[in-house]
Amino acid sequence: MLYTLFIHNADPREAGISEEDMAPVQAAFDAYAKALDEAGAFVTTQILGFPEAATTVTAVGGEPKIQDGPFADTKEYVGGVVVIDVPDLDAALAWAEKCPGATYGSVEVRPTMLTWSRERQWYQP
Repeated sequence: MLYTLFIHNADPREAGISEEDMAPVQAAFDAYAKALDEAGAFVTTQILGFPEAATTVTAVGGEPKIQDGPFADTKEYVGGVVVIDVPDLDAALAWAEKCPGATYGSVEVRPTMLTWSRERQWYQP
């Protein structure tokens, strides 16, 4: 079953965290990704850009509207996602507990209801 782990964190720049300070975190994420891969659970991961690099698009009401920046102005944001393929929620939670992002933020675990591929189109994983 596919699960997405949403890594929520505060802006490291506001906390005064330098590139040098990030080296151990990057090493921890590297080890985490390799452990997921070795266990056969890894699907993909994305570390996202900072919120000010975001552009929000909505077409509610039929008229497209584009807004620079994130939709919500919050102290925490989604800093990255990890998609895993595991047997059940307990296994997903076990991997979320091991996620380095849990040591400085929170990890939201959500099951995938539908996914799309060129070969299968929309399907339930």
